Amino acid sequence: MKSAVETLNPTRVRLTVEVPFEELKDSLDAAYKKINQQVTVKGFRKGKIPARVIDQRFGRGAVLEEAVNDALPRFYTDAVNEAEVNPLGQPDVDITELKDGELLAFTAEVDIRPSIEIPDYSGIEVTVDAVEVTDEDVAKSVEQLRDRFASTSPVERAAAEGDVITVDLEAKVDGEVLADGVAEGVQYTIGSGELLDGIDEAVTGKSAGDEATFTSVLKGGSAEGKEAEVTVKVTAVAAREVPELDDEFAQMASEFDTLEELRADSRKRLENMKQYDQATQAQERVLDELIKLAEVPIPEKLLEDEVNTRKHNLEHHQLGQMGLTIDKYLEIQGKTAEEFDAETREQAVKGIKTQFILDELVNKEKLNVNQEELTEHLMRRAASSGMSPDQFAQAVVEGGQVPMLVGEVARGKALAVVVESAKVVDTNGETVDLDDEDEAGETAEAATEDAPADKADEKAAEKSEG
Repeated sequence: MKSAVETLNPTRVRLTVEVPFEELKDSLDAAYKKINQQVTVKGFRKGKIPARVIDQRFGRGAVLEEAVNDALPRFYTDAVNEAEVNPLGQPDVDITELKDGELLAFTAEVDIRPSIEIPDYSGIEVTVDAVEVTDEDVAKSVEQLRDRFASTSPVERAAAEGDVITVDLEAKVDGEVLADGVAEGVQYTIGSGELLDGIDEAVTGKSAGDEATFTSVLKGGSAEGKEAEVTVKVTAVAAREVPELDDEFAQMASEFDTLEELRADSRKRLENMKQYDQATQAQERVLDELIKLAEVPIPEKLLEDEVNTRKHNLEHHQLGQMGLTIDKYLEIQGKTAEEFDAETREQAVKGIKTQFILDELVNKEKLNVNQEELTEHLMRRAASSGMSPDQFAQAVVEGGQVPMLVGEVARGKALAVVVESAKVVDTNGETVDLDDEDEAGETAEAATEDAPADKADEKAAEKSEG
């Protein structure tokens, strides 16, 4: 076999391949055997039809077509290896010559991973938010905990903001009661904004047994988006009571003996959260600067495939689980289809550049992934997918996605190397220490989530749905 490679552009090549006919012998034998099992000829036992009879009855062309289809992937792979290129996606193959008994010639055009020069990243500087936890932050955190321990007790008075009421609802559109517009025994906290616009004003001041009517645009159901006349009947009013902020509350709501200990723990938790957010922010901003420094040509077909994959994952997995259509999602986001397409394309470009740059850095720095690192990453991915680690691992193995997860961890380690050499300061001008290797690796993996839409979560979702 003879092959040559022609560079069409930095991300695409054309392979020209010539194969002596004798190298098709094994595929020709397999083609005759396959056809033998598929056809019957009077006078011959199944599977025992001579090749000359198959040629006469069904045509030599059918045999050649079967043989070439069988052999092409092998010859293409040999040509790729000989040319030492890294193909992306499936090739566009064109058979240019097929002379029976003499020669098979074909061309294959395919996108390739471009050659990338890793820039000098030692001078990258980024600024991140300072880790500051105020007394107000702590008070809000403790108040949220306090709300979780709130209780209610029935009262015989008019409903007021903060009360928990029980109501019956009936919605009419154009004078007709909707089939799904009747609900009884609904509990609602006045002022929470969790039900219908206008209900707070309608029920405030009403006692058990009172009714009110108001108009509101429906947020869901068969008449979603339409204006309805809603009748609400208050059947019960309950006062919501929160426990006193004292040591007794601290003992009830936590493992601490005093309120001050609880507040100190809340402050520490908030600091840890903000430190993690700060580290993630540093990774993301360093990555943005790294991308700006590198020249990365993008294969157009790969980009289109990535855009389509992201749209598919959003529409059929993420939105599907929430019961939303793409049109409803765009309405909620306040975006046009054109704006959404442009944003998705921009994210895809960034993702592809991220993967190319970090993969090259992995090779340059000779970074490896051990079993412990892979297992920790799999556990995090399983948690984010909503599956158990065992289920997720099974889906990943069955889908052949283990190398993809290894790549994710390796890219996270590569980014951590870049961040380690960067100068990171907070908004107060203080140098930020990101030396915690475990945290650096974990947040780096999170920061590279814009890499091309991975199939691991998609395969896991499909398995879960199946």
